[in-house]
Amino acid sequence: MLKEALDGQLTVLYNTVAASVQVQVEPVGRWFEAFLKRRSRNVSASFQELEEEEELSEEEEDEELQLEEYPMLKTLDPKDWKNQDHYAVLGLAHVRYKATQKQIKAAHKAMVLKHHPDKRKAAGEQIVEGDNDYFTCITKAIEILSDPVKRRAFDSVDPTFDNAVPSKAEGKENFFAVFAPVFERNARWSLKKHSPSLGNMDASFEDVDNFYSFWYNFDSWREFSYLDEEEKEKAECRDERRWIEKQNRASRAQRKKEEMNRIRTLVDTAYNCDPRIKKFKEEEKARKESEKKAKAEAKKREQEEKERARQAEATAARMLKEKEEETARQAAQQAKKEKEAQKKAFKKERQKLRNTCKARNRHCFSRAALLSQICAQLLRYFTQNYFTDNEADSVRMMEEVEKLCDRLELTSLQTLNEALSSGDKEQSKAALEKQVQEVNVQLQKEKEAEIQAQQASRSAEHASGGGGGLNNRGWNEEDLQLLIKAVNLFPAGTNARWEVIANYMNQHSSSGAKRTAKDVINKAKTLQKLDPHQKDEINRKAFEKFKKEHSFVPPTVDNAVPSERFDAPESNSAPWTTEEQKLLEQALKTYPVSTPERWEKISAAVPGRSKKDCMKRYKELVEMIKAKKAAQEQVSAKNKK
Repeated sequence: MLKEALDGQLTVLYNTVAASVQVQVEPVGRWFEAFLKRRSRNVSASFQELEEEEELSEEEEDEELQLEEYPMLKTLDPKDWKNQDHYAVLGLAHVRYKATQKQIKAAHKAMVLKHHPDKRKAAGEQIVEGDNDYFTCITKAIEILSDPVKRRAFDSVDPTFDNAVPSKAEGKENFFAVFAPVFERNARWSLKKHSPSLGNMDASFEDVDNFYSFWYNFDSWREFSYLDEEEKEKAECRDERRWIEKQNRASRAQRKKEEMNRIRTLVDTAYNCDPRIKKFKEEEKARKESEKKAKAEAKKREQEEKERARQAEATAARMLKEKEEETARQAAQQAKKEKEAQKKAFKKERQKLRNTCKARNRHCFSRAALLSQICAQLLRYFTQNYFTDNEADSVRMMEEVEKLCDRLELTSLQTLNEALSSGDKEQSKAALEKQVQEVNVQLQKEKEAEIQAQQASRSAEHASGGGGGLNNRGWNEEDLQLLIKAVNLFPAGTNARWEVIANYMNQHSSSGAKRTAKDVINKAKTLQKLDPHQKDEINRKAFEKFKKEHSFVPPTVDNAVPSERFDAPESNSAPWTTEEQKLLEQALKTYPVSTPERWEKISAAVPGRSKKDCMKRYKELVEMIKAKKAAQEQVSAKNKK
């Protein structure tokens, strides 16, 4: 040790102090246990100090432990030990399930010293022999509470525990004051050490959600084996013991189910009465409403943007269309002007050609000869000769000149006119004849090509028409009209359609040609390939023929006044439209035969048609249906044969 410095003296250190070094020490054994205890208690103390502190705390608890005498102890029936309160018997009613094993042993020791039969007998108290003495209840109490399994079974059915669940009316009045103690006392059954508290009105959504998640998934250790009505140790045989175990398991499962239903009812009631849940729901609803409103506003803005873009596009398209229309109109006007100018040029050149050809022959004769010719041909009214004195050749040449005017283009006409104007008569005639010859050769080629095309068409029609004889006879307009009518009368889906159509045509054709189904199919295919204008022309001719046949009225012999029945307005000869046909069919269904003034009502239901028109159309439909049925029956008879 350093000597103590006197007053006025200084202490001087001559050697340097070594630097401090930090060493990592890992606790093991009892020191590791002390380390864990210090960390859990958040203290810094040695192992011996912790042990001493624990021993002191236990001694203090033992000193502070005060037993409560059970007033009904001496009146207990030892045979009914299962229904007694073991904690009250040992004087631990105020501690109950919180009592430690040391406290239980100390309480039992105190009760034995006080209530043991030998002690009471020495004091002169009358003792009941055997197991009928109340001291047996103390023995049973220490037997149950000293065994952890049996003690847990007894704690599960603690007679002092309150299993009541508050009602909704109680919870709505003062939620936290009513439900907080209920959840606290029921938390003792949880297998998890730490259970969340109910909290208050200011708790966050996460805390409330964790609380109800814990209780909705509550795992209880509570079991009800203490309430078994039968004890398997009393069984006389193995089968009886098994039967007792089965009965006990069933009763325990039923009580466990009831307990879980009680917990679930408690949680549901608290959840429904919790004002925080209502607040959270209102906040969530308000949030969803705000999101919905924002979404609707965004959608509205998007639609407005789309509408503006659409209007802008429509405006741009309209302006572009107007610009294109204006450009097209100007182009059309320009083309029209050019066409008119070209037309005038054509007319001018043609007239020039005619005048040149006419004038050429007049200039080659003398005035006297011309006068004599004019006088000789006065009856022909100034007929021109066109490079010849012969009238027939002049007419022929005039036709050739007109042919040139029709066939030649503007440039060709201008070239020919220049040649005729610049040369003499012989040169002009040669140029004209050369041009006429070229045009005639071109016309001959076109005519030959047209003849070849017609021959090819006739050969193709002949090849598609089938064999010769009466069946290969040509199709006239009446047969084509009848074929079109039959195809419309017997639509696709009709049984043996083409045989029925051929039979129908053979019955109604006036040409006498017998058509087969193959002939009808080939001709129908040919008609489908025709130009729509040709089809319209065939239908138009058919309608004109129908109108001509039905509009003819034979002359009457006398001038008798028609009866009132036929005194109707003039009939409408226009063909029936699809809408009029539907109205007529509906009117025929609406007004049956027994209806008075039936045809007047039917004609009133079909606008634009008179009574006579409706009756006439009805007869045509009846005849058409009869012909259709007859054709189908005939084909069916042939198929049966």
